[in-house]
Amino acid sequence: MPSSSVVHAAVFAAGALVGGGLATAVGASRNRSQLASPATKPGSAPVVDVKVEPSGATRVSPTGAAGTVTPLTPLPAILKYGNPGPIADQLVRTAYVAGYDRRLRHPAWTAEHLTLAKLGKSLLDPPSPESEGGDRSNSTFTEDESLPAMFRARLKDYFRSGYDRGHMVPAADAKMSQTAMNETFLLSNIAPQVGEGFNRHYWAYLEDWCRRLTGAFADVYVFTVPLYLPKQDPDGKWRVTHEVIGNPPNVAVPTHFAKVVLASRPSSPATPTIPEISTGAFVLPNAVIKDETPLESFVVPIEAVERAAGLTLFSDEVKKGSKHICQTARCEVVVRRFDDARKRPEMRRAISAPAK
Repeated sequence: MPSSSVVHAAVFAAGALVGGGLATAVGASRNRSQLASPATKPGSAPVVDVKVEPSGATRVSPTGAAGTVTPLTPLPAILKYGNPGPIADQLVRTAYVAGYDRRLRHPAWTAEHLTLAKLGKSLLDPPSPESEGGDRSNSTFTEDESLPAMFRARLKDYFRSGYDRGHMVPAADAKMSQTAMNETFLLSNIAPQVGEGFNRHYWAYLEDWCRRLTGAFADVYVFTVPLYLPKQDPDGKWRVTHEVIGNPPNVAVPTHFAKVVLASRPSSPATPTIPEISTGAFVLPNAVIKDETPLESFVVPIEAVERAAGLTLFSDEVKKGSKHICQTARCEVVVRRFDDARKRPEMRRAISAPAK
């Protein structure tokens, strides 16, 4: 497994190709103006559109979500025997929406909306004693039978692969019901992740940080995006190299993962209907990351993620009108090493498990 310094070098080098953001937006003395990004192509439609209601509340509308009607257009005669695509499987679940990549056999992106109430932490709107809650111990990893059989990820693909079945939408974000919890265990919400030092540690800390944002913001939207970033080989050329697991090889292993957040709250008590919007993007290598690594070292422009993934996450208006999340919230993870506590019985009461 590469060392932390090598991992960071790969992240920074990759930024030179995916938009310049990864290399220029990170650094102890960086200027926040570096996070300002060029406008996206005029007329481009966002994968997820963030809108402000007349009441001042914000909502996320995935394009083509269930209930929308897309007019059918006649196919060209050359495609009369079949249209090869691309076909994007949009999966609308109880706690999230996802776009599934049939070729890579993991989500191309996931989107979720976090609030204190949804996480069961609201004092004003606590869950009723009769309400059904999700229990992780009652959930099991399951193949997604809603997808065509030939494009599904399978349980055997991960067996002895050396990678964790990494949740893109964590189970801890879906405690509102057992159905919601179970849906996070569908393999269509899973991607291969390095376990020790990443999925079970730093990535879990980042997921926890996203949940903790609900303590300062009324609405938190979280987008998780697997990435395949290039690195420069000794011959000076840039290449994307990634592993594929399964027998036969079916599931691609991302080189990196991105978390993109949008958080909203009233701009002031005097103007509760005018929202203050904060946004930010973080790209982490799918590798061991030391606990002491600052979260801000993974900050990148949102456009860098969009270019690398081929997505448009937010409209130009949202990007231009938002503050950076690290200006309005503390960008710092809380390290909680539950695995160490299990090895040391005397520490079990002092260290809690990172929720997943």
